[in-house]
Amino acid sequence: MNIHFLLLDATNILEIIPLIQDFTSNKFSDQILEQRFGEMFTQNHECIGVYDGAQLIGITGLWYQTRHYAGKSCETDHVYIDPSYRSKGIGKQLFAFIEKHTKAKGCEAVELNTYVQNAPSHKFYYNAGFNIIGFHFAKYF
Repeated sequence: MNIHFLLLDATNILEIIPLIQDFTSNKFSDQILEQRFGEMFTQNHECIGVYDGAQLIGITGLWYQTRHYAGKSCETDHVYIDPSYRSKGIGKQLFAFIEKHTKAKGCEAVELNTYVQNAPSHKFYYNAGFNIIGFHFAKYF
């Protein structure tokens, strides 16, 4: 394996969409995802691609903000690694990259949400030093 991490931009949207479609149970059309990612790249958002050589095998988004309780922080969004690459230490490498990258940008914290039913991710995040500090609620219109 030749694992490396690259910051992606709006030119990579069509590469990103298939991984997001695999990741989420809320299926949106490719056109809606293309439009939404286009908007996201104009906001305080970055996307990291996880590559094995030239093949995109994972992604995560990074949202930057300043919060009263955390200072300048980054929230990881939709962490996805292709199932055939899981349990090989890639997630650990990815989060080491994220920590180094966000510290260099002046962040004081990294936060994330994970789905309640995604128990394997809970163990991973505990082992990576994350703590549960609340619940994420959403109301869609």
